[in-house]
Amino acid sequence: MERDGKDGTWQDAGPFLRGTAWFDERGRALRADPADLDRLPWDAAQRAALPIGVRLEFTAAPGTRAVAVHYRARVPGRADALKELAHCFALWEGGRLVGETFARPAKNAVVVLELPPRPGPFTVHPPEWAAPRLLRLRAVGGAVAPAPARPRWVVHGDSITEGWLSTRPAHSWPAVAGRALGLDAVNLGYAGAARGELPTAEQLAALPAELLTLAFGTNCWGRTPHSAPLLYETTRAFLAVVRAGRPRTPLLLLSPVLRPEAEATRNALGATLAELRTAMEEAVRDRVAAGDDRLALLPGRDVLGAQDLADGLHPNDRGHARIARAVAGALRDSGFAGTPRAPGRDLPGARGTRLGAD
Repeated sequence: MERDGKDGTWQDAGPFLRGTAWFDERGRALRADPADLDRLPWDAAQRAALPIGVRLEFTAAPGTRAVAVHYRARVPGRADALKELAHCFALWEGGRLVGETFARPAKNAVVVLELPPRPGPFTVHPPEWAAPRLLRLRAVGGAVAPAPARPRWVVHGDSITEGWLSTRPAHSWPAVAGRALGLDAVNLGYAGAARGELPTAEQLAALPAELLTLAFGTNCWGRTPHSAPLLYETTRAFLAVVRAGRPRTPLLLLSPVLRPEAEATRNALGATLAELRTAMEEAVRDRVAAGDDRLALLPGRDVLGAQDLADGLHPNDRGHARIARAVAGALRDSGFAGTPRAPGRDLPGARGTRLGAD
């Protein structure tokens, strides 16, 4: 700890950080294993360097008026379109937004967030686009302490999971579902990637987690074309590698959500997104039928409508909220999170673990 006579004691941010998976030698939060980056595709490794979903969570003692956060961030250059975009820090209490504090772009700065006269727990979502590193925090007029730890929920997917086109980090579907379920959501969404890469599966298998969710497949239609048989085998292999390290961790797979342009359009290998989605779902069902009773499927086709998409691919805030509700409901219905399903209520599919309709 470092003593500051004016406002009290600076505390290292480490114990307050949530949504973290790995750290590099400089103490920066990474979303892939820093010792294994060379096996990942370039785009996945680049996205893993961004602290998506990393946040602060704390409780406040009586009399605490505010919390000060010391951080370092990337500042756009003069020609960057984002050069005037302020650093927005959002303060949440449970499922409610308390307020947002905006600061001028700076490489090294302190932002002060006013607190309501309650103990919390509070969550601070930093400006992810600026790749901030949260260094220290201190209470103003009282004391803050790390919030109690919650079960770790690791979510792997593509740009939709990463939160693209949600208006705030707190509105991405993993963040929304994590709040609803009382879980520590760890966002391993890699925009442009998440194509069933086996090094990623090995990293997931080695990462401690109480719950896992996979939500990839969209980029297997156009960016890196797959045929339906190829994606079937890719999904089976990915699940087998994850299960080698996490054999009994509850795992939900969300197949690709609606992408109107791709549903009936054939890619370079002749597959439509509808056919790729079916292949992924069949791979999950076959594994469940073979005895994996801790695996569940949420078919993604009907989770969203066209009105829930901001650009025909990525959800808007309403779309992210709908995915969050569907995933949270699927996890609850499976008994994987929150209240288990009621006795006697059968879910369709082998062993009662497949979620949703065909």
